[in-house]
Amino acid sequence: SFELLGDPRRGQLEMSTPMGSLVARVSWQPGSAWVKTPDGDRAYDDIDALTQELLGEALPVQALFDWLRGRPWPQAPSRAADGTGFQQLGWQVDLRRFGDQLISAQRLNPNGSEPLATLRLKLDAPVSP
Repeated sequence: SFELLGDPRRGQLEMSTPMGSLVARVSWQPGSAWVKTPDGDRAYDDIDALTQELLGEALPVQALFDWLRGRPWPQAPSRAADGTGFQQLGWQVDLRRFGDQLISAQRLNPNGSEPLATLRLKLDAPVSP
């Protein structure tokens, strides 16, 4: 499970196992980001560098706050995607099951049809606007 706190400028993302054990706690603020895991703490220049190293692909954490509300992040260009959602920051955000509190996002691959990464989110409760 995960819990996203704060806002795009300053926040925290906690990831836990189904039994509640901490997998990682990611925190960020302007000019720095850090991760705490059972193996120790590591610091990074920013949240993009942190997610790139940990996940192999930069995850637009700042945009997640809006994506979880079913809308594009206003700080970056986006375009509608055939009534299924939108594309933003190189990601295809699928909102077809948003009413069921399910969101998926795929990192588009400019060199092929297979996505570079897939993010699937199941919300426990609707996110307030």
